[in-house]
Amino acid sequence: MIPAMELTRDAAWQLLTEYTQGESLRKHALAVEAAVRGYARLSGEDETVWGVVALLHDFDYERWPTPPDHPLKGAEILREHGYPEFVIRAILSHADYTGTPRQSRLEHTLFACDEMAGFITAASLVRPSKSVLDLEAKSVVKRMKDKAFARAVSRDDLRLGADELGLPLDEHITNVITFMRAQADDLGLRGTL
Repeated sequence: MIPAMELTRDAAWQLLTEYTQGESLRKHALAVEAAVRGYARLSGEDETVWGVVALLHDFDYERWPTPPDHPLKGAEILREHGYPEFVIRAILSHADYTGTPRQSRLEHTLFACDEMAGFITAASLVRPSKSVLDLEAKSVVKRMKDKAFARAVSRDDLRLGADELGLPLDEHITNVITFMRAQADDLGLRGTL
């Protein structure tokens, strides 16, 4: 059990990799972590704490993908491991069906970055370069208009996430791209560049 005030990335990564074997879901966690950490920097918040929440937001998804098991099963596991309630609450709030309304800046940021990081990853991988390094917000907005592209991603949620951060959609997309570029190698998004 970890003390509530000792949130470490190493412990979060260990828990994530214990429950998540799939490389794509691990990379999604890393992409969301990069984005959420970036916003923590911009807001003057604790990057480690925000990063831990982002890393763990879907750690239970591979074993329990069906709502409401995800993220409720994960919340039980996090409590058993001694994670503080604000971490668990933030993770619960990223799934509307849990009935946990988003209230804190961290909760809004996690929601805003979750689907956006996944959509940006998909948009990067269909580029000729297969890279986030040459991806621009206008390309992402164009992909959002294509209903067949990454059809499982709610365009309403992408827009709502930016709204919850109080940012124009283009600015939020640009921020997330920028934050993900810094981790392009770890995310497998350097492509041919």
